Amino acid sequence: MNQVRQTSTLAVVSLVLGILGWTLLPFIGSVVAIVTGHLARAEIRREPARLEGDGLALAGLVLGWLSVVLWVVGIVFLVMFLGGMAWLASMHS
Repeated sequence: MNQVRQTSTLAVVSLVLGILGWTLLPFIGSVVAIVTGHLARAEIRREPARLEGDGLALAGLVLGWLSVVLWVVGIVFLVMFLGGMAWLASMHS
């Protein structure tokens, strides 16, 4: 008896929000993609005979984490740049 496996809804949501995290919903979409990606992978591992979509969940996780890392690096760079500018301004005063 062949049982048809269903694609995990959470995996699809993770991938879609991972893509939206790079386009229309920066940061928030990425964080939700990370959360739903982890939930989807856990759900798929619990019921591997019924669910598939681990690759979709993994893609959403990768997109989400890359976006979050780039946001953090950008914010650190911005703070360092503005701090350096403030330091230079104080040196010339």
